[in-house]
Amino acid sequence: MSKFWSPFVKDLVPYVPGEQPKLSKLVKLNTNENPYGPSPKAIAAMQLELNDDLRLYPDPNGDRLKQAVAEYYGVQPAQVFVGNGSDEVLAHAFHGLFQHEAPLLFPDISYSFYPVYCGLYGIEYQQLALDEQFQIRVEDYARPNGGIIFPNPNAPTGCLLPLEAIERLLQSSPDSVVLVDEAYIDFGGQTAIALVDKYPNLLVTQTLSKSRSLAGLRVGIAVGHPDLIEALERIKNSFNSYPLDRMAIAGAAAAFADRDYFEKTCQQVIESREAVVAGLQGLGFEVLPSAANFVFARHPGKDAATLAAGLREQGVIVRHFKQQRIAQFLRITIGTPEQNQALLDALQGL
Repeated sequence: MSKFWSPFVKDLVPYVPGEQPKLSKLVKLNTNENPYGPSPKAIAAMQLELNDDLRLYPDPNGDRLKQAVAEYYGVQPAQVFVGNGSDEVLAHAFHGLFQHEAPLLFPDISYSFYPVYCGLYGIEYQQLALDEQFQIRVEDYARPNGGIIFPNPNAPTGCLLPLEAIERLLQSSPDSVVLVDEAYIDFGGQTAIALVDKYPNLLVTQTLSKSRSLAGLRVGIAVGHPDLIEALERIKNSFNSYPLDRMAIAGAAAAFADRDYFEKTCQQVIESREAVVAGLQGLGFEVLPSAANFVFARHPGKDAATLAAGLREQGVIVRHFKQQRIAQFLRITIGTPEQNQALLDALQGL
């Protein structure tokens, strides 16, 4: 702590990202990265941007990407916002759309960045407990609020809330923004973007880091009513008018256009997930139903921290959370079939 820090900075509790180890030859199943590379068309599009035009600023609006997203989801470009990773998009939503007269509501087991943003922007919040099956209870959110946010599928549980439940939640809070954070939706769920024309208080965020294998590019999007998008644009243009570079805009647009590659790799992850679930259950693990590119599992007779440490000794890294309700769970990213088998083989000896 420095004497030059402001009182505001001293009180912040930052988000801690998943470990990015520098060691080679690790089976890295801790940060939900896609085991398959980006679309070759996305790589080719980015390579075309490596020319003298890099001396020029990129399009501040990212219109090429907005158009690609709009065409993919059947919405208007005015309903699309693009930013430097979905975390930045979320930050702008926290800053520009959630009200301070009542608390923001989100699950007690959820994306751990949400309380960080609340601290950053001075937003009061309430964390509502998931049920015994780690599912969101929609009826709990029918109370005064300054906004509602939750991942779908939830993180780190992987559990999915169906669209009809999301619609009931929207109907119970028509005067506040409901943000559905869909980082993992492409691995087994139906996007709530289908509801944005019906509910002007709905904002849906997504990332290209997971299902489109572009975690290193840092691209996120939001889709919602043009009034919500305008608020995000006002925040963005007061913070960083050029959040996406030329390569990011080109590569992300091409990734949305390459539907065949996207659908093929998503299906490969889904099939591998089912194989991992079967393998874990065969080893005695309880595995929550997952619609994401990871599973959340615990063993009734083995300590999760001990398992995580034992896996690490064998070169396999998974994510262990110390939060009380989930301290006996491991979050395991779905890797290639070879990586998944290495995980199961390592667990057999623990």
